[in-house]
Amino acid sequence: MSKLRYYVNKVHLWWQKSETVLSMNNRNLGFIYPSNLRKHYQLADDKLLTKQALAPLKFGLAETYKVYQYFFELNTLAEDLASLESFVIKPAQGSGGHGIMVIVKKREHVFITASGKQVTLEEIKKHIGNIIFGIYATALNDKAIIEECLVSHEDLADLNQSGLSDVRLLFYKQELVLAMLRLATQKSDGKANLHQGGIGVGIDLQTGKTNYAQIRRSNISHHPDNGTALLERKIPQWLELVALAKKVSENIPLDYLGIDIALTTKGPVVLEVNARPGIEIQNINLKGIRTILEDIS
Repeated sequence: MSKLRYYVNKVHLWWQKSETVLSMNNRNLGFIYPSNLRKHYQLADDKLLTKQALAPLKFGLAETYKVYQYFFELNTLAEDLASLESFVIKPAQGSGGHGIMVIVKKREHVFITASGKQVTLEEIKKHIGNIIFGIYATALNDKAIIEECLVSHEDLADLNQSGLSDVRLLFYKQELVLAMLRLATQKSDGKANLHQGGIGVGIDLQTGKTNYAQIRRSNISHHPDNGTALLERKIPQWLELVALAKKVSENIPLDYLGIDIALTTKGPVVLEVNARPGIEIQNINLKGIRTILEDIS
């Protein structure tokens, strides 16, 4: 093949890709701004409000142990955590996994995170104080949530040794567009967010099987922490999970949204809803969604 022909083919492939891939500007101007009224953003941006909105529907939700809104409330932190062997600390209005601390067990006077790091009670208190101060939120201040540390479904246990995974499902006008499995790694400190060093695994919507995987834009086929195969895995309770996500999309007044659901020993659990889901899910599935969204419109 001549060099000219080679570059003509490359330009053609690039043009085809640009026609189908949703860019950030396309997402914002074409779908988020017209579809998601700003007054409803808080239902997704605040995890406590999300839980309140979904609670009457009897969906699977992680149990909330404690909420801290003011610094003086931290005076009882030692007593509040005394009976908890494991828990998760989250900023109510955080995003991208920032500010989340996963405690999997206690050992004498220290707490052990999902990555094996030891933290003291004072370090936890400082971390919660930072959350209240608003370091991880877009607002001037925030609330810190102490909630249940969920246990992975047994069929995914070998993929969750570094932390709990979740499935991100992208919906537009109550139609499922794409989905991916997000896996934690030791480097992501037990969090499944891609920007924190988690793994993204594409899911075939019809079969519920994984078909492609990436970590930080690099293609992989096995988990870097334990060598477990990532591809051709059947997501357990796939149809139940999709049905649950669809109900969430029907009961949250946002037309364009991402829904994160964990598969646990207590069944599918809704973790959060995102009013501005990222576009990286296209890379994880090797599939652009611009024309798909336009067809739904």
